Amino acid sequence: MRQFAFPLGTALRGGLALAVFISLSQPAFAHEQAGIAGGFASGFLHPLTGLDHMIAMVAVGIWGAQLGMPAIWVLPITFPIVMAMGGVLGILKLPLPFQEPVIALSALVLGIAVAVRLKTPFTVAAAIVAVFAIFHGYAHGAELPHAANPFAYGIGFVVATGLLHLCGISIGLLLRWPIGDRLIRGMGAAIALLGCYFLARSLGGMA
Repeated sequence: MRQFAFPLGTALRGGLALAVFISLSQPAFAHEQAGIAGGFASGFLHPLTGLDHMIAMVAVGIWGAQLGMPAIWVLPITFPIVMAMGGVLGILKLPLPFQEPVIALSALVLGIAVAVRLKTPFTVAAAIVAVFAIFHGYAHGAELPHAANPFAYGIGFVVATGLLHLCGISIGLLLRWPIGDRLIRGMGAAIALLGCYFLARSLGGMA
């Protein structure tokens, strides 16, 4: 997996630079385009405010790194694209049952996949990721702030999701060392345990 080190570093630095640039630019946008600036900021921060969302998105990147090419890029690309579609469903308030349990289940399943280093064809992995992405996107879209620009909000949470995936991929690069593999598996187990907790809490709230 050494061949991914340079492209990943470049992408990660570029993504972080973009995020910082936009954050610093928001005061200027706010004078004439408050809806757009506020929409992007709200969308960007939303995936970072829910631990269940964060760990699942990081796990996608780690699992992709474990699977190698082409999954290392297919999974992090599939998730934001399908998540954006789910976000549209949420903005339109179309019914989608069991949102919170499935989001919690995504952390549990993806955590287990990382912990056991589950080997599966990248098409199967992408399908699993896509199903979960719909529910994550729906939750983001359903919580769109009233005054926010939906398009800017959508771009915000897709960018934040992409950066979380890149963080997961960078963690996955530790696989080149034996101790890194053990560390990653331990992280997967921790993500799965948190997924169990969130799943129990969401099911308890439905009872």
